[in-house]
Amino acid sequence: MTVLVVDDDPTVSDVVRRYLERAGLAVVLAADGPAALEAADRHRPSLVVLDLMLPGMSGLDVCRKLRSRSDVPVVMLTALGEETDRVVGLELGADDYVTKPFSPRELVLRVQSILRRTRPPEPDGDIYVDGDLRVDTVARTLTRAGTALSTTVREFDLLVHFLRNPGRAFDRGELLAQVWGWSFGDQSTVTVHVRRLREKIEPDPTKPVRIATVWGVGYRFDPAYRSGGDR
Repeated sequence: MTVLVVDDDPTVSDVVRRYLERAGLAVVLAADGPAALEAADRHRPSLVVLDLMLPGMSGLDVCRKLRSRSDVPVVMLTALGEETDRVVGLELGADDYVTKPFSPRELVLRVQSILRRTRPPEPDGDIYVDGDLRVDTVARTLTRAGTALSTTVREFDLLVHFLRNPGRAFDRGELLAQVWGWSFGDQSTVTVHVRRLREKIEPDPTKPVRIATVWGVGYRFDPAYRSGGDR
């Protein structure tokens, strides 16, 4: 697997490269937006580590262009005070983020966690059907009324988690721990991913009937229909 690291600070890039290579990953480096997009087209990376503060073309613009052409997972590198940009990045389809200054080991663990979820699936997965919604955890596909829908790694994992626990209310901290594997973190990450999922699976995202908000708690998945053979 190849990871594209996009950062204009050569010291940061070199440290990240060395830690990722120690973990057995191939690494391609890019120092700005245009170089990152060219490298993504040339190398077809399995994942992109993307700094939001880039010269010229911003990391957010790079993320937007990457997402328009592929579903490659994106892990953002953000400064501690860039909460607004972080939320925008998640809205654009980034899968995860790490705030600077960061532990290279933590970054590697985040990268490995996402890559494990994108490996060729085992043959004993599940199929979930809810009305016009069909989720295949083996193929990692989501269709609604027969139309394939594109999701990020985290969006798909969050939806499957809801489907496996219908009718149960989760607070945002539980979802961070159980889906992201974080013991702490910005809970707005969950809010953003729920909003993006609703835009894809709800008949009317402004009046959700599948992913319900449980006021004072968090979210609950309310199944509309479950077929007999499938789950």
